[in-house]
Amino acid sequence: MRRIWDIPGGVHPPENKQQSMQQPLGNVPLPQELVFPLNQHIGQPATPIIEVGDTVLAGQKIAEAVGVFSAPVHASTSGTITAIEDRPLPHASGLWGKCIVLNSDGQHQAIAYDACEDYTQLSHRELIDKIREAGIAGLGGAGFPTAVKLNPSDSHTIDTLILNGTECEPYITADDTLMQTRADEIIQGALLLSFILRQPSTLIIGIEDNKPDAIKAMQAAAKGTHIEIATFPTKYPSGGEKQLVQILTGQEVPAKDIPASLGIVVQNIGTAVAAYRAVRFGEPLTSRITTVVGQSLQTQRNIEVLLGTPISHILHAHGFNRAKAAKLIMGGPMMGFALQSDEAPVVKTTNCILAPSHDELPAQPPAQACIRCGMCAEACPASLLPQQLYWYAQAEDYERAQNYHLMDCIECGACSYVCPSNIPLVQHYRAAKGIIRQQAEEKLKSDHARQRFEFRQRRMEKAEEEKEAKRLARKKAAEAAKAKAANKPATTPDTPSSQPTDDPVAAAMARLQEKKNDPQAQQAKLERTLSSTRERLAKLQQKLDQAEGDQREKISAQIKQAQVRLQDAEKNLTEHNNSPTQAAPTDPVAAAIAKAQAKVSMSADEKLKDTIASLDKRIARAQTKLSSAPAEQQAILQASIETLNAKRQDAQTELKAILQQAPDPATTEQNTTQDAANAAITKAKEKAAAMATMTPAEKQLEQIASLEKRLKKAKARFEKAQSDGDDNIDAFRSGVEKLSEKLAQAKDAAPKDTPE
Repeated sequence: MRRIWDIPGGVHPPENKQQSMQQPLGNVPLPQELVFPLNQHIGQPATPIIEVGDTVLAGQKIAEAVGVFSAPVHASTSGTITAIEDRPLPHASGLWGKCIVLNSDGQHQAIAYDACEDYTQLSHRELIDKIREAGIAGLGGAGFPTAVKLNPSDSHTIDTLILNGTECEPYITADDTLMQTRADEIIQGALLLSFILRQPSTLIIGIEDNKPDAIKAMQAAAKGTHIEIATFPTKYPSGGEKQLVQILTGQEVPAKDIPASLGIVVQNIGTAVAAYRAVRFGEPLTSRITTVVGQSLQTQRNIEVLLGTPISHILHAHGFNRAKAAKLIMGGPMMGFALQSDEAPVVKTTNCILAPSHDELPAQPPAQACIRCGMCAEACPASLLPQQLYWYAQAEDYERAQNYHLMDCIECGACSYVCPSNIPLVQHYRAAKGIIRQQAEEKLKSDHARQRFEFRQRRMEKAEEEKEAKRLARKKAAEAAKAKAANKPATTPDTPSSQPTDDPVAAAMARLQEKKNDPQAQQAKLERTLSSTRERLAKLQQKLDQAEGDQREKISAQIKQAQVRLQDAEKNLTEHNNSPTQAAPTDPVAAAIAKAQAKVSMSADEKLKDTIASLDKRIARAQTKLSSAPAEQQAILQASIETLNAKRQDAQTELKAILQQAPDPATTEQNTTQDAANAAITKAKEKAAAMATMTPAEKQLEQIASLEKRLKKAKARFEKAQSDGDDNIDAFRSGVEKLSEKLAQAKDAAPKDTPE
């Protein structure tokens, strides 16, 4: 007989296990709708691999695991995926989360499973992959992915495997029923897990002595094997992982550590059966045994239920009386949690649905002040000081709470059970743990952000150093080229333009200028643009004929844009061919001066007509862009169109007033306009001359100063629009943002040293 050790603390609440053991294992009718949360385990939620409208079979994978600490999700029956959306989760806070909704077809057709007659012929990796792909997570606790637990690090040598059949929580008898009905599969599962863990020397199945029928069934099934069936006195919470290790081996798992550090692996008996069926028959985890119990139900029993079945469907099948029920609890009365909605589904960790009556589970009396009796410390199985932890949690002194090993609390509820002041101690501990975890995550994010910022600063400094080195190299090369040019005789005007120069940059710029001034090159470029635009339009027409659904709308928008570009290309080519010089001015300053001189000779009504024609073109272009613009840009474009229409209306009103007046022979206004135009022309010439003598750095600084002035004016207009409640405020905001971006780019491109 194995020696049994005692654990500190513990309590003996009423077991109430006979209520659900009066009937044999049953099941419920197939529900019409099943809901599969993507996170039924500890770790990262799974990712859907199906889409709404897909037809699936029972056992088909519908969500893929993400990372190591994750598990896939499988359909538990056949049907059609009707939604992937947020639904109520089985969570204490009533949390909603992403779920896959399946509408059952009632046929319950399954995929073909990949059975394995002899798993000993498979490699360790193949066995781990089979269990992982089956989506198996711990069925008795928090849902830790089983494949991770069965693959400990090389630093841990496993010499003991323990299967947990304790089930110490009151009311719950799911594992008891499993041991009585499927003892052989539990033994086969134990042998499989032992094989995966490379045959540990000790293999124990631990069962509390309040399950005599289960003990007999397991002892009979274990005959002829080296598996030991160990029984021990009933005490809550002997089913905790660390507590069970201490009971069966006498070893205590260190704080913040796992049993594998002692060479021990603990698995639930239900998990062992699921792993065996996954390897032997290729079945994924799609169902489990769950206890349905409570005096507000007409029928209390254990059922094998499909994962994803709504709890409301199960309650209805067992004659649930909502008026009689005190609350709905998932799990037992000690460690379970109240459900906020009965629309939440059964998940992999649902071992019990408890629907107690008001007499069975009366309301908790109001909490009173702590009397420092010390009963909570006596009941704690982890040898903590619950009273101190409660005070620190209330005072939000989380550092001291951690120093008193708050994170070692297993939240068994023994302290709350014995507290004469009815203080919900476990709730305070859970809240404090959540805040501590949140603070740790925020600190981790902050550290990552700081590291990214420091890396970016180093990268920018390195880029600046490289930019400065290149600038100095270019400066030296330019100085050398100037010195070399100064030592050579000046070229005469008769020097052919095709003669190569000593400065390759100047030669390239000269060739580019010559190409721009060549009418034939301009015409060839316009013809190429026209040809490529026609080809793109033809290809888009072909795609439109083959496209379906939303693709047709996208391609239609692209065709409209291509048609506009085609019209512009044809217009540009026509204007080029009809131009007397067949070449546009290449000097922007000269073009601006020519435009100003042409405008000087216009009368007031001609100027307004020219302005109206220009506004019409701008409005037409903006409307064309609006028809194919994304939703986020349509508001800005609409505001621009309204502004242009307002300007056009003002110009038309002014033109109408001028036309109605008699012609005025006075030349005062014309002289004033002439003087203003001449002043503008003179200013433009002076600016062009000044720019010609500036170095690139001085030009860059001049551009920055100009942008800063424009940004200041734009901000003033934006603030005025805000105060006036202008409908075009989005357009003003867009202007400020664009100027800010241009100013930032200009400053980034500016040299860091002052010009000599």
